[in-house]
Amino acid sequence: QLQLVESGGGLVQPGGSLRLSCAASGFTLNYYTIGWFRRAPGKELEGVSCISSSGDSINYADSVKGRFTISRDNAKNTVYLQMNSLKPEDTAVYYCAARSIRCPTVVATNYWGQGTQVTVSS
Repeated sequence: QLQLVESGGGLVQPGGSLRLSCAASGFTLNYYTIGWFRRAPGKELEGVSCISSSGDSINYADSVKGRFTISRDNAKNTVYLQMNSLKPEDTAVYYCAARSIRCPTVVATNYWGQGTQVTVSS
């Protein structure tokens, strides 16, 4: 019953934008730090961004700084990832994850979503 569900992925041209959503089902996100991860074909899972439970602490991977923006609306039990100026190397399955107190990591996470596909191609 406890689940994270990602949505908003799709096919976009280089330079385009997408907004991903991560919605919680069966629990509240108010007390969780939320991270976004991605897995490109043939690559290991990579951390993209993280936002604290209150939204006052945010981190980004160097590869997405200035292009991606993470935010949350606890009233809607949802976290967002706005992706601008997309590049082909951003192509991946994007996952959100929740962890108590600290940012989720690949090996330390309470909940994972099932992912949403983002494809950046001409």
